[in-house]
Amino acid sequence: MGFDQSELDRLERRDFHLSVLAAAVVLVMAAGVALLMYPLVFVHPDEANKWTLRFAFGGFCLLSVLVSAYLLDRKRTVHGLKQQLVAELKRNFELRHQANLDLLHTIPDLNHFQDRLSMEHRRAASMQRTLSLVVIKVNLSRNLVDTNDGTTALGEAARELSRNLRPTDSIFVLGPGVFGLVLPDTNTAGANRVKFRLEEALKAIGGGNRFSSEAFVYNYPEQFQSAHEMEQEVLSLLPETQPWLEGAETSR
Repeated sequence: MGFDQSELDRLERRDFHLSVLAAAVVLVMAAGVALLMYPLVFVHPDEANKWTLRFAFGGFCLLSVLVSAYLLDRKRTVHGLKQQLVAELKRNFELRHQANLDLLHTIPDLNHFQDRLSMEHRRAASMQRTLSLVVIKVNLSRNLVDTNDGTTALGEAARELSRNLRPTDSIFVLGPGVFGLVLPDTNTAGANRVKFRLEEALKAIGGGNRFSSEAFVYNYPEQFQSAHEMEQEVLSLLPETQPWLEGAETSR
């Protein structure tokens, strides 16, 4: 998750006000007690204990000032530690965001997906094997769309998808928040098991209403007979207004 600077500033102001209030309460209570003690110490003192009472009075006043100073100094120290912690958390968040952004850029795009699908389909057809596709649509919550938090969430989703794939499987970014998985030698039942596993994995990291996901399974030869049919079915899931989609369709 990201940082809401306005919320942090609001909490910091509230904490400052509470610290000032605590110091003021100590001083007011000390002043009240001092006023009550003053006549007994200076106006009508007990001559036998006059200096003892005056030393006690002075010590009490000094202690009250020191307690108030301690509260304010503690506030200053805690504020400095909080600032260091927030700066470190922000730096870690920026590094995580950059890592997720780099991961999304390293995953092959739609054009590579089309080439890989054609190649795997030819292989499956010539060797009479099965071929499955799993398309995952990650739907970001409204407050994460077009933000660094949204990019971080998509990167984490891509990382989780990659972690749950076999070495022979491939993952591609088909569009914003849309991932395509090519699963060679996988029938519909096997692809559905993969789909269920991936949905559970995404649900675990998408908690707190960060994002939800949808998954679709396509199989050759049980559902489709050609790579073109599978490709068109996948393209139908993508936003038609995306420029990369128009380029992909004209390039085929």
